[in-house]
Amino acid sequence: MPASPNLSPDRRIAGVLIPIFALRSDHDTGIGDTGLLSRFIDWAAEAGFALVQLLPINETGGDNSPYNAISSMALDPTTLEINPRTVPDLREDDVRAVETAAGGQPAVDGPVQYSRIKRLKLGLLRRAFDRFERATEPDARRRDAYAEFCRKHTAWLDDYTLFRALMDRHGGSECWDLWPSEQQTAEKARAWEATLPPAERDGFAKTKAFFAYVQWIAYGQWEALKKSAGERGVALMGDIPLGVSYYSADFFGNPALFEQGWSGGAPPEPYFKDDPFTQKWGQNWGIPVYDWATMRQDDYRWWRQRIGGVRDIFHVFRIDHILGFYRIYSFPWRPERNAEFLPLNADEARPRTGGRLPQFKPQGDDTWEGRQANCANGDELLRMILDAAGETRLIGEDLGTVPEYVRPNLTSLGIAGFKIPIWEPDHRTGGLLPGSEYQRLSLATYGTHDHEPLLAVWKRWQQALPEDRHDLYKLAAFAGLAHDDLSGELGDRVHDKLLEALFRSNSWIAVCMITDLLVREERFNVPGTATDSNWSQRMHVTLETLRDDPALRARTAGWRALLERTGRDVPS
Repeated sequence: MPASPNLSPDRRIAGVLIPIFALRSDHDTGIGDTGLLSRFIDWAAEAGFALVQLLPINETGGDNSPYNAISSMALDPTTLEINPRTVPDLREDDVRAVETAAGGQPAVDGPVQYSRIKRLKLGLLRRAFDRFERATEPDARRRDAYAEFCRKHTAWLDDYTLFRALMDRHGGSECWDLWPSEQQTAEKARAWEATLPPAERDGFAKTKAFFAYVQWIAYGQWEALKKSAGERGVALMGDIPLGVSYYSADFFGNPALFEQGWSGGAPPEPYFKDDPFTQKWGQNWGIPVYDWATMRQDDYRWWRQRIGGVRDIFHVFRIDHILGFYRIYSFPWRPERNAEFLPLNADEARPRTGGRLPQFKPQGDDTWEGRQANCANGDELLRMILDAAGETRLIGEDLGTVPEYVRPNLTSLGIAGFKIPIWEPDHRTGGLLPGSEYQRLSLATYGTHDHEPLLAVWKRWQQALPEDRHDLYKLAAFAGLAHDDLSGELGDRVHDKLLEALFRSNSWIAVCMITDLLVREERFNVPGTATDSNWSQRMHVTLETLRDDPALRARTAGWRALLERTGRDVPS
């Protein structure tokens, strides 16, 4: 079996989406990791899925959102399998000591307890690093490999380890604008570091070396996982957000790459009916807005570096909000001020922002010239991304309010977009576009991590008045269901018909969320909210149950047969 699966669009495949944190086993550390993901990949191959899609795996900050990472390159330590087998510098007595200090293992069931898990895993890695440094008979091969990793990644690792060591100094907070003024940029912080007394400076340097060690271990595990998945015939699909966090090592180390005073987001959208700010002003994500002119001066070095990191770990990747390469809706205020602007109209807002209002940048789509310029901008940037990606395939999340020039341009570049059946109308019939008419260069799915699972949607439609069930009737027609099928629960037969319609589509890749596959209604994220339930939901069954339960084993065999019957290639 080749290490790189065949990802030609000529080969129709199916995948399953699962956040790594959601994986669960009978004996884990309260969160999914690379070890559990390896076992899930084996299960996916058995079930006929040739692709496993993940959410971003970069290191997160205090909100634990994978879409608000503190680094575009550093991987989150919580994703790592940490034991003496996977981290050679660790010993069993280290594990027992750290677990005792952390109050024992986090609960296997229930939501992810991030603060406890981060404390546990970083504690284990610190023990391992201390032994790695103190080794009286060091493994020269491993020492050389660590040094080579640091040398190869110095362009981002230097800023990241500085930022991460300062976070450590300030109680784990990434909010650099609350740090002392002499530490609020990488340039200032390096000058401050040079003034430290020798002993303190050595301690700070050791902390930086520790975080470099963590990344060495992380990249090693993820690169090995990519290789083993490929050998199993399963492609690993990553996800990178368009933007980076304001509180990130990237902004901290390279502020000149971003337009100061602007926060990226999305325009007003009626979909979020329960969020008055989004209804009125849009979504203010708070991400820094790129200064493309400055980035162009060094041939987009920062972006090429970022794509190189993704290429090392994944066979294919998705760019979240790819529309932002063409133009991005931008706010002249940080999200912390949203409440201040909610009651204001445009005339009242202008004096508080120097005359500026939320707008598309570089320009809007309200003129022919603007649309042409935005299309050309996206075309240039995505050609650069494709060049950096090499043979790694790219998929663009092109949902929301999509300008008419975007999808033709993506197609011309060979970039697959999304097809969500309920959002693909057939203007000839008033129903939904048949899956057989989806363009091949696309990814079909009933929903992303931000959407309600099918079961939740089905229940909501069941409770609606008949005149409000139009979308249910359209979806039923898409799946070849009769009206009699709509009166009861989402049983196995109806569920299988929905899956079959998706898998029969002409799309290159058809993906199911794990919650849709297992007929569950838990959500991984509710957009526009900041609650403890976001990014913490775990599977209701363990991997052991998924593998050994007779009913689930029968379902697994059934999914493989369904994929074969609908013409999807399955791993051998």
